[in-house]
Amino acid sequence: MEEKLVTVARFTDYIEADLARQLLDDFGIKSILTGQNAACVYGGVLGLIDLELQTFENQAQRAREILESKGQQEQ
Repeated sequence: MEEKLVTVARFTDYIEADLARQLLDDFGIKSILTGQNAACVYGGVLGLIDLELQTFENQAQRAREILESKGQQEQ
């Protein structure tokens, strides 16, 4: 059975999104960023970028707790 990916945070800034992804990785939580290609193309245009940080459903609550404790929740 495949596990579902869920969004744990949204960002408009690619650097902050990647830092949050790295933070989760430091805690052993695998995650992915969606919307990276758009961030590269439209990086200077605020409001056009919607980066989503996603992880497996069974790790989502822990990921949210980590992000909130480090001040990296949704932007």
